[in-house]
Amino acid sequence: MSADVVEPKVAVVPPPPPVNPPEFAQVLGHPRPLWMLFMSEFWERFAFYGIRWAMVLYVVAQFHGGDTAGERPASELYGAYLALVYAGAIFGGYVADKLVGFQRSILLGALFMAVGLFLLASPAEPLFKLGLATIIVGNGLFKPIISTMVGKLYAQGDARRDAGFTIFYMGINIGAMIAPVITGWLARQVFGTNEDPHYQWVFISAGIGMVISLVWFWAGRSQLKGIGLPAPGQEGLGRVGMVALLGAVVGIPLFYFLLTIDANALQAILMALFVVPAVMLLVEGVREGRVARDKVLAMLVIFVFNVLFWMFFEQAGSSFTFLADRIVDREFGDWTFPLEWFQSVNSIAIITFAPLMAWMWVKMGRANPSIPRKFGLGLIFNGLAFLLLMIALNSMVDGNGKIPFWTLFMVYVIQSVGELCLSPIGLSMTTKLAPTRLAGMAMGCWFLSIAIGNNLAGIFAGRVSGEAGMTVQSAHAGYTFGFWALAGAGVLLFVIAPLVNRLMHGVK
Repeated sequence: MSADVVEPKVAVVPPPPPVNPPEFAQVLGHPRPLWMLFMSEFWERFAFYGIRWAMVLYVVAQFHGGDTAGERPASELYGAYLALVYAGAIFGGYVADKLVGFQRSILLGALFMAVGLFLLASPAEPLFKLGLATIIVGNGLFKPIISTMVGKLYAQGDARRDAGFTIFYMGINIGAMIAPVITGWLARQVFGTNEDPHYQWVFISAGIGMVISLVWFWAGRSQLKGIGLPAPGQEGLGRVGMVALLGAVVGIPLFYFLLTIDANALQAILMALFVVPAVMLLVEGVREGRVARDKVLAMLVIFVFNVLFWMFFEQAGSSFTFLADRIVDREFGDWTFPLEWFQSVNSIAIITFAPLMAWMWVKMGRANPSIPRKFGLGLIFNGLAFLLLMIALNSMVDGNGKIPFWTLFMVYVIQSVGELCLSPIGLSMTTKLAPTRLAGMAMGCWFLSIAIGNNLAGIFAGRVSGEAGMTVQSAHAGYTFGFWALAGAGVLLFVIAPLVNRLMHGVK
């Protein structure tokens, strides 16, 4: 699920925890608050991923009268939403550090997200987009901060810290795994039918999940024993009101505007936002000397390839959904595999393969691939997923215009392997290569590279559907391009890996 195994999908690398955190009661060998944060994040991810499968289908059905010509704008809107979720997260750390503290930032973000999710259930398109904008603001206040809180539970050098993060990220993946199953069941079996799903209940149930996350953290925050409370001078509730007001009157209107403009215009804005800090990083690297300059160059090269990876990986919520809906054979006798269940495959694969791949990297010892070659492997595995689709759409289409079920299922599995090659090292690499004075700006560039990739994912999905909706021919043409782009980029990164490694000056 889109980088969430290390999040991903929008975590900030935790700052060094306090040398002597409070004494916590231990539960299963870890500080008790870890399990409170685990469940708070579980419900937030339930809400976030619970709507993923339904969004583009709902937009086409509700705002385009079911006309397949609505696939393109639906995909572009979905891509813009994901892009702005990442871009908006850049500001969350500043708000928590400088204005309201970590705990209040989480609570305020959860409140914004819950309101936004309930707004999505509105049958009016302006209110739907207003809901997306509200979620983006809330996610920026919540998601980067709760991951940081986990790191603050452990003393510097505590051997349990990595295991604590592993447990926490299991909460992410378990929430993402069960969310589409439950929201799909509510929409199709409880309040609707397979032929007429009531998508509004997807958003309502996600909103309820977000309320549970809010209440869970509110009730359990005393376990933190002061961790994440406002710093001296930040205690007044007036600051919370100011942040809430700015989010409501500045953040939401801004993101609403960006959701309504042309996808290519948004792409230009995101590129401009990336170029400015990238140039500043390069200038700072030059100022610090040759080694710092080379490290910045290596980091920026990796960022370019990162854009390409997410552009094609994030088809899961857009073009792959339309593919599953109309071109994949999901019939097993009298039972039809629910298309929303495909969204759970990534999480199952991550939970299954993450420990195996972590063991494999360690077992390889000195033969462990370098950072650029791991990124190259991520691109190549992503490309292999598109190669499978390319072959299926060319030679496995049956008389009903369908491709076998297993092909799309394996696409999600293969992409997950690619994600595990690339995503876990991205945040760590950025902190190691960034100039000391601009580490935060480098992290912003990392998130912007993902944002740019996500917006391009929406644009690409729109091209796959074309003007009249996805067909076998349009899907084959689009996914063929995806294969060659990813395979070519992966091979290129393998070829230039020695050069990039020299620029990294020993960073592993």
